[in-house]
Amino acid sequence: MDQLAGQFRREANSWPWQPRDWTIDPLKLSCILRLADATQVDGRRAPTLLFALRNPQGVPREHWRFQTHVSRPDLTGDRVTYTALRPFLAQDAPSWWLALDYLRGIDQELKAVDALLHDLGRDRFAARAVAGVDSPERFAEHFRVQGWRPIDATVTVSDVSALVRGLGGEQLYGDEPEVAVRELIQNAQDAVLARHALQPDFPDGRIDVLLTEADGSWCLEVRDNGVGMDEETLIHGLLDFGKSGWSSPSLRNRLPGLAGGGFKPSGRFGIGFFSVFLLGDKVELTTRRYDAAVKDARRLSFDGTSRRPLLTPISSEGWVPEGTTVRVFLKKSPNDIQGVLYRTEDDRLSQLIQRLVLENAIPIQTREPAAPEGNVLEPFSLATGSPEAVFDRLYPPALGNLRLGDEKQRLLMRDDFIARATELLDDEGRRIGLATLWGNSDIIGRNRYAGIVTLSGFFADGSRNFVGYLCGQPNRASRDRVALSATQEQVRKWLRAQELYLRDTSQFDEGLQLELAGSLHQAFKALPEDMAFALTSQGPMCLSRIAEWAAQRDRIFLASGAPLSWHSSPPRAYHIFSLESVELPDDWVLICERWAGPPLSDVFPYGGNRDAEYEFARNHATVTWEKGWWRISSTLTGSFMRMLCTTWSCTLESLLHPIAQRDWSDELQLGDGGLSSVSGYLLVRPPTSTTA
Repeated sequence: MDQLAGQFRREANSWPWQPRDWTIDPLKLSCILRLADATQVDGRRAPTLLFALRNPQGVPREHWRFQTHVSRPDLTGDRVTYTALRPFLAQDAPSWWLALDYLRGIDQELKAVDALLHDLGRDRFAARAVAGVDSPERFAEHFRVQGWRPIDATVTVSDVSALVRGLGGEQLYGDEPEVAVRELIQNAQDAVLARHALQPDFPDGRIDVLLTEADGSWCLEVRDNGVGMDEETLIHGLLDFGKSGWSSPSLRNRLPGLAGGGFKPSGRFGIGFFSVFLLGDKVELTTRRYDAAVKDARRLSFDGTSRRPLLTPISSEGWVPEGTTVRVFLKKSPNDIQGVLYRTEDDRLSQLIQRLVLENAIPIQTREPAAPEGNVLEPFSLATGSPEAVFDRLYPPALGNLRLGDEKQRLLMRDDFIARATELLDDEGRRIGLATLWGNSDIIGRNRYAGIVTLSGFFADGSRNFVGYLCGQPNRASRDRVALSATQEQVRKWLRAQELYLRDTSQFDEGLQLELAGSLHQAFKALPEDMAFALTSQGPMCLSRIAEWAAQRDRIFLASGAPLSWHSSPPRAYHIFSLESVELPDDWVLICERWAGPPLSDVFPYGGNRDAEYEFARNHATVTWEKGWWRISSTLTGSFMRMLCTTWSCTLESLLHPIAQRDWSDELQLGDGGLSSVSGYLLVRPPTSTTA
């Protein structure tokens, strides 16, 4: 609407064949055309025969249905009055709400045109609003309902500053100030990439991150020479909490080349900028759109989240570069506890940036008091990098010569990664991960070389289940927890490739088998016959061996809890309180089931493979044998019990019903009684079974 006033403000003389005293008012004509298109809504636009032929679905169907109800509009005073020819039934409720939203849009158009003509001193139109759209109750007087009552349960925000305080900082992102640095750099890269889409020949995209100190006060600054923002984008894009400015129709209209240039922003939730308040309450943003004059540059200042921001022009202060600069005055020294550099090893901004930015399309230069000459993080792609380059980007060498031992370990891990890292590929053959399922060599370095889940090339989450990286996608607004981009089948291919490599290189010993048994069973719903998954007095047992072992016994105690646990290197059972190794009795078995944590557990959730035949038992009021089986059927314990039923030629009911009668709570003493009793299940061969 503002553009109409700017483009069509001047009146024009009439055409030669028209009377001389006539004039042409382009503004009024454009308003008439705009309103004529918006307000023309009635049953004539939705003929019944055409509806039957096209059979629209989804939202188009609801649009069609609500318009079939609408009669010809009328003008009552200065209000356009729409009415329905017949009531909306309960099944038509979505169409009724769509009608209300649509007519509210017409109401806004009428009011905006009326305000514009009034402010410019022009003659106003007779129609200035739509009747009855201010509330669902009043709208129901015009668009009657039958058999239901419309209730407006729309979420509203009455105190935006309180919302920003509550969700824009610690309450959303936790007490992790480096997250704000990640979001600022991500926004800066999006801005530069957007400019590349609009100006394909733009050669000099860059991002600068500066950390400065003056009189004990610290300031973090992130600059880019990207697309920049105009005043409209600042107000309705950046400051519209929860709405991603990149996806707004108004921005796409003002920058029409974005979509055609293939630009895909990283931001999704429209709240990333507000993470800056993790770093400090005082924030300044200066920006100038890439194609705008210096006089159009703007400064947006925040003095805490409880006060309204201040938007001012800065044209009188000299040159303002194209792009955007965000300057935040830190509330904590960078090296304080929970300061922005707290989790770095050498207290350097460059190390923080390298940890957060795992791939980048734009060079990122850092400057800080410790390195005033600056460091440049060159563009890098995880999707195309060699295994050695990917490892060096994920786990860079430490600066200086103080950690020679660490560097030796890093190089050993690097060689192992190069040898056995396997790609995860999406359905189009693009790399979405390069990682190793940890093996024996990883036991030493599993903490320091934890796997990384990336989001748009930035660090999002860590995992001790692999070494390398896997691409993710956000499953909540803070983006500190992400789900893998890979499907179950794609992850299974990677897991199988890792298992085969470990076997081929003789690394798949019994200790490693015990470690991986739970994760592989979780993914594949079964284990290879030769894979160890349990401990007995005879040592690690695989399915084929344990079946022979079980056939020779009439009772087996399946130990399943404290105070008994197990180690994989070397394989042994131990007492969790004394940490002493223990010798399992001859008829005891300890299932070694160690589940993978996130993000692999998100792909293969616990209980995902339960026995569907016993799904009915989940609602049993007590833990019947059926419900107990349904719970454990997807675990290694469940696989062991299936094997035991086959070996003993018995049914699940005959095996589990006695345990259920004992409330699933058996305890046996270990050794000479000096150690506490151990929980588990005492499994007894049913009388009808015969010893092999």
